[in-house]
Amino acid sequence: MAKKQFKAESKRLLDLMVNSIYTHKEIFLRELISNASDAIDKIYYKALTDESLTFDRDNYYIKIAADKHNRTLKISDTGIGMTKEELDDNLGVIAKSGSLNFKKQNDPHDDYDIIGQFGVGFYSAFMVADTVTVITKALGSEQGYEWKSTGADGYTIQPCEKEGVGTDVILSIKANTDDEDYGQYLEEYKLRSFIKKYSDFIRYPIKMDITQHRLKEGSKDEYEDVTEEQTVNSMVPIWKKNKAELSDADYENFYFERHYGFDKPLKYIHTSVDGVVSYNAILFIPERAPYDFYTKEYEKGLELYANGVLIMNRCADLVPDYFAFVRGIVDSQDLSLNISREMLQHDRQLQFIAKNIKTKIKGELESLLKNDREKYALFFNAFGRQLKYGIYSDFGSNKEMLADLLMFYSSKEKKLVTLQEYVSGMPEDQKHIYYASGESIERIEKLPQLELVSDKGYEVLYFTDDVDEFAVKMMVAYHDKAFKSVSGGDFELDEEQNTADANNEDNRALFDSIKEMLAEKVKDVRSSKRLKNYPVCLTNEGELTIEMEKVLKSMPDSPDIKAEKVLEINVNHAVFAALKDAFEKDKDKLRLYSELLYSQALLICGLPVEDPMAFTNNICKIMR
Repeated sequence: MAKKQFKAESKRLLDLMVNSIYTHKEIFLRELISNASDAIDKIYYKALTDESLTFDRDNYYIKIAADKHNRTLKISDTGIGMTKEELDDNLGVIAKSGSLNFKKQNDPHDDYDIIGQFGVGFYSAFMVADTVTVITKALGSEQGYEWKSTGADGYTIQPCEKEGVGTDVILSIKANTDDEDYGQYLEEYKLRSFIKKYSDFIRYPIKMDITQHRLKEGSKDEYEDVTEEQTVNSMVPIWKKNKAELSDADYENFYFERHYGFDKPLKYIHTSVDGVVSYNAILFIPERAPYDFYTKEYEKGLELYANGVLIMNRCADLVPDYFAFVRGIVDSQDLSLNISREMLQHDRQLQFIAKNIKTKIKGELESLLKNDREKYALFFNAFGRQLKYGIYSDFGSNKEMLADLLMFYSSKEKKLVTLQEYVSGMPEDQKHIYYASGESIERIEKLPQLELVSDKGYEVLYFTDDVDEFAVKMMVAYHDKAFKSVSGGDFELDEEQNTADANNEDNRALFDSIKEMLAEKVKDVRSSKRLKNYPVCLTNEGELTIEMEKVLKSMPDSPDIKAEKVLEINVNHAVFAALKDAFEKDKDKLRLYSELLYSQALLICGLPVEDPMAFTNNICKIMR
């Protein structure tokens, strides 16, 4: 029997298939099961237009059988089968898909879509098999045929006996090596796990002979191995069921089964879209952040299916980074696939789905915020930081999408409030959104910079996350109200600003002297426009704030970046009289007072004293 040769380009593609295209070798089983499903679909298509054919679902299935002794794995189907010409045409030229040709020649029905449209999946079998044998008998034919190949050196086709219509793909599994355990593809439990992972929602039964260790009938202590045929796939995915049929428990069970988290989902989203691109999706918002969520190890993305076949475990392109906490699945019959089902073309269909999903998630979060504030607060405590990173990381381009989802602790309400709630509660004379930053709510409440703002009756938002200030710097404003830090150099409260300017002029010589004594530690010394009872505080000039400096310093290999600090002095405090007296009579005492006030200001804003020994010595001098 003469061996036929693959075309030269097919040989190169087969080598690429075996060695490069697929990341995980178990993918071969998914591909062969998908091909078997296609073969059954083809009979269904023909039955739509051929009145002599009937399509009885009970007669159609896929069978997986492993023979450890002979080291073979057989994937059988009761589908349409292939003629000799189809074998030669479809399997003799790699990347020529019989499924795609069939679809072009027949008017597709809306309920069914053929999965294998690229013609390469079959050859993934050579990743795990030395020899691949295909025994097939076409619908309406009396003769069966055998196709056999050991890989790139070619193939043979010869007549053979086959009892019924359909196809058997028989793999002679490779011997184990030091690097690869090919024997696992003959293990019952492994095959079941691969089927559940990749092909659980194939629409036809996938059957296997399952061996179970059972107590012998009538015996109390004798056991026996009993083998029985079982269907191992679910067939009907939950996302294709009518929502009215499903309960909260059904969604929660699916969440646990897919190992999306150990908590209960805070909210689930079940959506079906028919139109330019059709897809079904079930999305979950977890109750708690995974332990690795805010680390580099966390991998975002949704499970992506094409017609019930798993394409990717984590399709990162389906959710933006700021919604990385969302888990779930998307299944579409409209996605384009390239040469392997692992390598999805990032085409318009995928972009359309991703855009819709992003909008849907935002809408559901807004609904949760409006209708169940307690649950939303729970969500925000877990994932609010991620939303803020979403604004900062993309230079503010997502602020319109995310701004209304943000919440901050309010000095007035003593709880989390939205920016919309803050702005709607602003007095008419208030021009800005005021905020204060610190390590904790308790620490912020003790900041001297809050005094005059609070006296004015203005609400202050407390920024306690390391990303908060970075995010609002990107936002700049909300509803035309600019963000203003109570510690910022551009802070002003009308008449206080005018008074501070006058005091600066009156005491310029004193302030310049203190600035000179503190050398490079501060950019300026000036009269405070925000202090009432405290003698001193540190503020910042420019965009980099003191809290931002702390965040940057805490990072590994952080650059030596410092905020431009300004020492503000309360000219109405008794300490200022002592400063003036020392300035006029005792410059050494003025230096001592200046260094102590600077150290005090550092401690108030949570920065370490630069020279603890000098600080303690200065305290001792004062005590003497």
